[in-house]
Amino acid sequence: MKEQMNFTIRFVNEADREFWFTLDKHLSDTEFDKKILSRQGYVLLSGEMPIGILRYNLFWDNTPFCNMLYISKVYQRQGFGRAMMKHWENEMKSSGYKYLLVSTQANEKSQYFYRKIGYRDCGELTVPDWQKELFLFKAL
Repeated sequence: MKEQMNFTIRFVNEADREFWFTLDKHLSDTEFDKKILSRQGYVLLSGEMPIGILRYNLFWDNTPFCNMLYISKVYQRQGFGRAMMKHWENEMKSSGYKYLLVSTQANEKSQYFYRKIGYRDCGELTVPDWQKELFLFKAL
């Protein structure tokens, strides 16, 4: 029988800054501040300890686009990523959105995770000297 996960998901706040940047190497300090103000970032906690993050923005200013989901390595493959995505999907649905987008580099294993939880391929972006980026969507 699968062990019950004990976790909390909440909006990111200033106290999360140090932890956030241990996982997210792509966000600037200024953009982190914007995620706090716009409530477009979440922190996953196991007890009181932060173990994961999710951030998003609005693609075309009208479609939620998850551009970062990361769970600390020791907690990966235990259902926390799925729980984090489900939380975000529910929040977006309750806010009236009908579709969601995610992306991942073609060489990353996360594409299989997204497909497993119901996302479907919808395109790719190829830029010289960058890894190909895959885009996936889900209807709510």
